[in-house]
Amino acid sequence: MNDHQSSSVASLTEQLIARRSVTPEDAGCQPLIAARLEAVGMQLESMAVEDVVNLLARHGRGRPHLMLLGHTDVVPPGQEAEWTSPPFEPTRRDGHLFGRGAADMKSSVAAFVVALEMFLNRHPDHPGTISLLLTSDEEGVARHGVRAVVPMLNDRDLLPDACLVGEPSSLERLGDNVRIGRRGSIQARLVIRGRQGHTAYADPADNPVHRAGPLLAALGQMNFDDGDDYFPATRLQISNVNAGTGADNVTPGELEVWFNLRNNPNSTSEVLEQTLRALIDKHDPGPWTLNWRVSGEPFGPATGRLPEVVSEVCRAQLAIRPRLDTGGGTSDGRFLGPLGIPVVELGPVNRTIHQVDECIDLTDLERLPSLYTAIIERMLCGDG
Repeated sequence: MNDHQSSSVASLTEQLIARRSVTPEDAGCQPLIAARLEAVGMQLESMAVEDVVNLLARHGRGRPHLMLLGHTDVVPPGQEAEWTSPPFEPTRRDGHLFGRGAADMKSSVAAFVVALEMFLNRHPDHPGTISLLLTSDEEGVARHGVRAVVPMLNDRDLLPDACLVGEPSSLERLGDNVRIGRRGSIQARLVIRGRQGHTAYADPADNPVHRAGPLLAALGQMNFDDGDDYFPATRLQISNVNAGTGADNVTPGELEVWFNLRNNPNSTSEVLEQTLRALIDKHDPGPWTLNWRVSGEPFGPATGRLPEVVSEVCRAQLAIRPRLDTGGGTSDGRFLGPLGIPVVELGPVNRTIHQVDECIDLTDLERLPSLYTAIIERMLCGDG
């Protein structure tokens, strides 16, 4: 990568970080990107849904179709006084670029843009289709972003054959870890009803916290023997327990328990819901309701050429053989992977994502465009 290209990706990343795009705000990131992609001949389309902006950029026609997928929104910075430098003032320090979104994932988005510029300058008449889909609704509820756009693309026969996501997948050094799938995510809220009363007179049987004790213990001890060579076993974690009025002499009339499951493809959300409902019935905690919401279905492991190409490029350019795994949380790949589209995630080291003083190694940032360009070239042009 020459000095101009290196400066370009760092400068663009800094411009994106400087835009306070806390989810679902885009804060002008996508117009900035659109102007650059339009200049290299990409066809642009805004696909706004409610308060979320989505940008689709395409070039070429037909198959194969490789999509690059990313997001311009970021999580809130938290207490800004705790940052060494302001979170939305990109700062270079000790060989790193600091700022909210530096790793997750404005650096990858900038690298996608530079890679597309490089690719189209080299291959203006390339075979197949290359596209970039960006949303400002990945870090939030993810209802009006990729989730909403995918059905529109399906109706127009614009779904890709393979998808490369720029999420920060690396663990210790760039390219050491590549995601080839993800576990699903299920949010559950259990409400157990009792009878509010004075602590001096209330019947213990009316207190839903007392009654739910054995059930809470059972939830915390659940083990799922469903892991395989690609996916860890399903796990359940209790995230919130709420009860009471705030007074110390009033028994609660209701207990609310929130828990999250990260499930692999061997345990479907339907089977897990049946299992949990049976467990609750078994412990008979009193009148209860369960709200069950699937925020992402599991997908993978990715098959076809893309995972092979990503591994080849990492070995060729980084002298590293990446570990292929399905760990971590969720990404917008969850809206494409379950459709049978191979999804692979390659991006920066994720050590500081969502943290104070989020950062990316500047050397890694400079390497990203070449990695992505080589992947596009091999996928569309077959270049070695």
